[in-house]
Amino acid sequence: MEVTRRNFKESLNAVYSALEEADFLAIDGEFSGISDGPNVSALTNGLDTPEERYAKLKKHSMDFLLFQFGICTFKYDQAKSKYITKPFNFYVFPKPFNRTSPDLKFICQSSSIDFLASQGFDFNKVFCQGIPYLNQEEEVHLREQSEDRRHQHANGVGTPSFISPSSKGPAHVPEEHKDFINRVIGKVEALLTNSEKSLDLDPCTGFQRKLIYQTLNWKFPKGIHVETVETEKKDRFIQVIKVDDEERKKREQQKREREQEELNDAVGFSRVIHAISKSGKLVVGHNMLLDVMHTIHQFYCPLPEDLQDFKEVTMCVFPRLLDTKLMASTLPFKELISNTSLAELEKQLKASPFKSPQVETAEGFHSYDTAQEQLHEAGYDAYITGLCFVSMANYLGSFLTPPKAYISSHSKLVEPFFNKLFLMRIIDIPYLNVTGPDLQPKRDHVLFVTFPKEWKTSDLYQLFSAFGNIQVSWLDDTSAFVSLSQTDQVQIAMNTSRYAESYRIQTYAEYIKGKHQNKEKLEQTPKSWKDGWRKPRYASATSAATFGYPRGLRKRSISPVRGAQSAGDTPVTDGWSNYAYPDSAKKMKTDDQSANAEAIESKTSAGWLKTADASDSTGSSPVPDDEAEVEKESPEGNDAEGTVTWQQAPAVHGRKGQKKKKSKDAASTTSLFEVPEVW
Repeated sequence: MEVTRRNFKESLNAVYSALEEADFLAIDGEFSGISDGPNVSALTNGLDTPEERYAKLKKHSMDFLLFQFGICTFKYDQAKSKYITKPFNFYVFPKPFNRTSPDLKFICQSSSIDFLASQGFDFNKVFCQGIPYLNQEEEVHLREQSEDRRHQHANGVGTPSFISPSSKGPAHVPEEHKDFINRVIGKVEALLTNSEKSLDLDPCTGFQRKLIYQTLNWKFPKGIHVETVETEKKDRFIQVIKVDDEERKKREQQKREREQEELNDAVGFSRVIHAISKSGKLVVGHNMLLDVMHTIHQFYCPLPEDLQDFKEVTMCVFPRLLDTKLMASTLPFKELISNTSLAELEKQLKASPFKSPQVETAEGFHSYDTAQEQLHEAGYDAYITGLCFVSMANYLGSFLTPPKAYISSHSKLVEPFFNKLFLMRIIDIPYLNVTGPDLQPKRDHVLFVTFPKEWKTSDLYQLFSAFGNIQVSWLDDTSAFVSLSQTDQVQIAMNTSRYAESYRIQTYAEYIKGKHQNKEKLEQTPKSWKDGWRKPRYASATSAATFGYPRGLRKRSISPVRGAQSAGDTPVTDGWSNYAYPDSAKKMKTDDQSANAEAIESKTSAGWLKTADASDSTGSSPVPDDEAEVEKESPEGNDAEGTVTWQQAPAVHGRKGQKKKKSKDAASTTSLFEVPEVW
């Protein structure tokens, strides 16, 4: 269903109904650009930390406009054994609804506009019929402004756009406007003596309208109602209407009601985002970090500076997220899918061993044909994103005993993928963990190099020619990361460059430490209240009727976390070699932790998602095994009849020549599709 400003009001009930009955929904957005400065390679550096990636996107991408938003709801029909879909394609544009509403500025990127135009994108619908919106702060501000004006007008203060005159002193009229005002008075006197009901004055300037209000307010204390009218072409003129006292009060009430209706219209598309948020339904996207950031930034509040604050706001707005690009890049799908771009993913998921989901478009909605590939229409992209999720979720059912053809979006089989957003081009930190701490790779083999602006990549290759294969990741014109093939070469490189004058080399750890010190210095610098990000007016949710999860739940991580450790213990690992979460002071709590537990349960299951000993979990992946212990899913996941078994895969060791002996008593059960462990 295509939705513009013209049919938005009448479509709202259909949107609300679709969200209420949906099992899950998929979203997608189209933007006026991606980056206002760095190219895509610099914007998505392969050695970014999650904090750095978030800061880059916030700085260089948020001035673009999300001007088309696609939603497709999916509801499983048990009788038909198929999904019923309801796709919506919204055109969005920040049209000011009056002179006091925000007049937003945005930028466009020529390559993005050219690409969308080549795909048949209708920009006229965006600019002429786009649905307006306000974020929460703007809405509150305008409602307060409207209420203040109402009180001022009731007390006879200010210059309203309409007025029912009462006795006041004569207004001072400048000499050059006296003839104009006298002509207006003559026309109003004629109106009061003839049979006409109203009089439309000629369009004039804002100052002249003010003089008219003040003069008529004094000259005609009773019998007329004066109001400013605005045409579709933005022309403004004054209308004078003959009324008695009862009619005057009625018109004032109608005017106030119109103002409230206009304000509700101005909130516009934000009402749809609020409805999604309040539904608490699973929101599926593909490579969806930018979609989430733009949605919050445009329709809720300006993005916070700090990544942790962003995570908290995200959990308030979208309690459950799932990224199909991350899902497709994780075992068991990683070995079966060669290209995870949305269009290619949709094609590959039609072939064996996957199966195309059975879907049917609800009556009254536009039916998409995937053979025609209407890519880069947000509604269509949302539709095929949902299809991809269904195909992959159903494939997980094939590992159950007995196999199941249908896997619910509430199943614990898909919970390990919740609230993890794919991070492009970062090999060792593949996702942003919205509900917990992010992976922290040591990156001992990485050097931070600063050098003259004239240097090129060939100069860096020449500088490190003695160290074999290297990888260069540029940061800016005078700095880059250089990744060596062997960690033990780092100290050699540091020693040989100690007395260099034209360049400087630091270890990755020294680089991170310097960044943290600079950040602390900036935080200690006094700032005015205008410099910082102001927290949004809404608080964390306490029920599904607001924003979904209670605050306590959303602070828990679905990744396994070991119980209390002694001071001499090593940091908690999650199955990645050379990765560690921060110390216990920053750990996310689990539902039930035990200091001596061999296996720690995730919050997403009751004894279902488990991990082996941390020292033995590197490289683990789910492998069916008929002899392993069988565990059943809870009925909540709709997979109660099926069981699944897994065994520990051989560990993959990071360094050459190192060997690690496996404890005979080590647990063999590993977490099913736990994202950090099976990448």
